[in-house]
Amino acid sequence: QVQLVESGGGLVQVGGSLRLSCAASGRTFSSYAMGWFRQAPGKEREFVAAISWNANTYYATSVKGRFTISRDNTEHTVYLQMSSLKPEDTAVYYCAAGPAPHAGRGGYDYWGQGTQVTVSS
Repeated sequence: QVQLVESGGGLVQVGGSLRLSCAASGRTFSSYAMGWFRQAPGKEREFVAAISWNANTYYATSVKGRFTISRDNTEHTVYLQMSSLKPEDTAVYYCAAGPAPHAGRGGYDYWGQGTQVTVSS
């Protein structure tokens, strides 16, 4: 069992930056792939980024070059550094844990409760 708690969301202006954190419980964190997804009002939850247990990274086209996913296995934490934020990045951001990095929601077994990111223009 893995419990995930996101933090770091908030209100930021266009062009600004935020760093999201996702703290995981459980001793097997280092063996999990981790993903970030987001869901805007009225839209489906969509893939943002993923990182494998050995730090291979994957990004959605919409965030490539602006967002960076990383992990600290000693701290059981995964991060999402977001830069050059746009209004369309406004959403609730969720982290997830699963056996392999995957762009589909079904590839993850555990989910956090989410953290709100609002980008104002």
